[in-house]
Amino acid sequence: MTSSFQYGANVHANGIRQHYLRYGGKGTPLVLVPGITSPAITWGFVAEELARTHDVYVLDIRGRGLSQGGDDLAYDLDAYAGDVRGFIDALGLKDCVVLGHSMGARITIRLGRQDASGIAALVLVDPPVSGPGRRPYPSSLPWYVDSIRLARKGMDAEAMRRFCPTWTEEQLELRAEWLHTCEELATRITYEGFHTEDIHQDIPHLTVPTYLMIATRGNVILPEDEAEIAGLLPSIVMDRVPDAGHMIPWDNLAGFMTSFNGFKLP
Repeated sequence: MTSSFQYGANVHANGIRQHYLRYGGKGTPLVLVPGITSPAITWGFVAEELARTHDVYVLDIRGRGLSQGGDDLAYDLDAYAGDVRGFIDALGLKDCVVLGHSMGARITIRLGRQDASGIAALVLVDPPVSGPGRRPYPSSLPWYVDSIRLARKGMDAEAMRRFCPTWTEEQLELRAEWLHTCEELATRITYEGFHTEDIHQDIPHLTVPTYLMIATRGNVILPEDEAEIAGLLPSIVMDRVPDAGHMIPWDNLAGFMTSFNGFKLP
């Protein structure tokens, strides 16, 4: 199969340098916002599939991958959402789809409330629904921190396997290679934000078509969470992906794409 990868590049937007990878080059623009410790390159195999129908831009979120980081930056939802808004504006993308996974889905929700101009649809992939007064996010902070520290020293796929036992060898190799680019401070602050920042207050204010993809084995979004979200945004379209944990395409790429294509996005 011929790769749809176009190029990697940097853009100055929202006051920082943002790195991204582009796949496809044709169709409706799709901005992919990854999760808490997922550099853009680790989403390449998903972007290849999405590029069959969309012009895909995969972001390195601040403090991850090749984008700007450092302890002088903010790592809250407003800052992250401002980055995505700035990226869309800097590249002049029109009528784009924004797809966010996990942390990226929370960012997408905040972006949709703050400024959805030029955005045709939002796709939320298994966003953590933790927050003030709510049950905690099911993954523990040490799972992230311990693996980042090992990656900084240098680790191989076998060492990564104890953190991600169901992943393929190729997926483990890529995470072992790139995880060291995820800053521990950014990860810690974001993880804390999962429990202190409230996305539920944003959901009723989403005005563009919004789609929610849920992992059946992730324990992130439970049936009662689905009911609450549907009450907050009756127009939302939901779909559950079978045989998949929180990292849905890593477990069931075909199911992820079936769900995505079923949303009938622009």
